[in-house]
Amino acid sequence: MAASSSTALDWHTARAVAATSCAPLAPIDARLSETNGCVLVTPLVALADVPAFAAAAMDGYAVNGPGPWLIGEEVNLAGGTNPDELGPGQASAIATGALIPPGATAVMRDEDAVIEGALHGMRLFTRDALTGLADESSPALPPGTNIRPHGEECRIGDVLIEPGLVVTPAMLGLAAATGYDTLAVIPPPSVAVLVMGDELLDRGLPRPGRPRDALGPLLPGWLAALGARAHPPIRVPDSIDGLLAEIADANVDVIVTTGSTARGPVDHLHAALDRMGARWIVDGVSVRPGHPMLLAQLPDGRPLVGLPGNPLAAASGVVTLVAPLIAAMRGLSSPPLGGIALLAEDITAHPHDVRLVPVRIEIGEIATMARPLTQTSPAMLRGLALSDGFAVIEPGGGQRGSSVEVLANPTYV
Repeated sequence: MAASSSTALDWHTARAVAATSCAPLAPIDARLSETNGCVLVTPLVALADVPAFAAAAMDGYAVNGPGPWLIGEEVNLAGGTNPDELGPGQASAIATGALIPPGATAVMRDEDAVIEGALHGMRLFTRDALTGLADESSPALPPGTNIRPHGEECRIGDVLIEPGLVVTPAMLGLAAATGYDTLAVIPPPSVAVLVMGDELLDRGLPRPGRPRDALGPLLPGWLAALGARAHPPIRVPDSIDGLLAEIADANVDVIVTTGSTARGPVDHLHAALDRMGARWIVDGVSVRPGHPMLLAQLPDGRPLVGLPGNPLAAASGVVTLVAPLIAAMRGLSSPPLGGIALLAEDITAHPHDVRLVPVRIEIGEIATMARPLTQTSPAMLRGLALSDGFAVIEPGGGQRGSSVEVLANPTYV
């Protein structure tokens, strides 16, 4: 069944339907190096105290009580496990992160230290702030100066990060610091990108009747920015048998197709899905561009999103259907529409459908403005390439100075 005004869903409804059409993927235990960008399934609970011992926060000298201090021969380096005990008036050189020797009350920074020769070795003084010379009195440093106490950051059992958050590099560092080798996460959905259109070129200059494929290069990056893992795009011949074979061969969590969603003479996607016994979820959306986009569930339960072949219409389909679908599979809530901005210029609204218009965001002292771009017909990408996102223009809207929601383009942060 081809998309028509009678089957097309309201744009907001279509996004909500896509967001509820799939359950999250099954969790896995993955090595830390493989979990950046995944979604944490269980709380990150400290497996060890951090730091696990009292440690030097600076390079310098561990000291006991007031000075001047007699410097011992031992140098306490990070990784050492059994430093000598310091008695009153004694000091030893120490590196950042090294275990604090027993008896040490503070660590003097290198830049605050003055070393002088003495009859029985080297003596350590505090540097006078005014003269830069040795302070003969060298009073005791406040206890704990430049020492990271045992368990200062966390104790065993502390909940460090709640589940449901996207794992970041900083979270991975924290997980490693407290003893994790693996994390329980929802992996990124794997996506097959099937590009239809025998006329499309994948290299060289376009020529009459043979345009370049723009969506093959565009989609993997946008899908990655949404938290998915896209396989290299596959070119599919304009035949129903060829399309059915590629769908059957796609060993992925999601299939995204480009083209063949309308009623053209070589548009086989609807017929192929019907032949497979797919369940229709969305068959057309009341949005411009991108009206004939679709979402179906294959007999094995996997979703297939059909994007129109026109590049800007396909981009509209990504933010409308693919983004909330991927979020649902990652166990996340649907992406919000985004920030509010004031239209810098009039935009002609559609009488019945939502319009998604590429805009640049201009942040001013008084207001945030959304400036519409040119070259934004369904077959164009020039405006999209310069845009920050799509202004959501409701029917009857689009007046200069009016407030609009802006749906951000998928992008790395």
